[in-house]
Amino acid sequence: MAHILIVDDSPTERHVVQSMLDKHGYETSLAESGETGIAAALRERPDLILMDVVMPGMNGFQATRKLSKNASTATIPVIVVTSKDQETDRIWALRQGAKDFVVKPVNEQSLIGKIKEQLAASAA
Repeated sequence: MAHILIVDDSPTERHVVQSMLDKHGYETSLAESGETGIAAALRERPDLILMDVVMPGMNGFQATRKLSKNASTATIPVIVVTSKDQETDRIWALRQGAKDFVVKPVNEQSLIGKIKEQLAASAA
């Protein structure tokens, strides 16, 4: 099953999303900041990354941009998962290299659908 890296500074959010993914049979790993998320992506080469935006230090937009510009991680789809719900936030996330955008609180069926869609697209 696919390996998904969850990058979020909130232990509660990491736990909630990890529980959803575990229930659907995904292998997961966790990172609590943009910096540790990039390091984990380089080390683990996940199939997909779920990226929060508002984090101390490097935010999710910056981390997504770095991942999309690095040849080693550029092909890993990133789905931004954030409480920022403005259309400008969605557009900015996509400009940074994200493939999709999900607003918190996360709807499980919607998130799983977007994950399946991105995994299928990256496998094609």
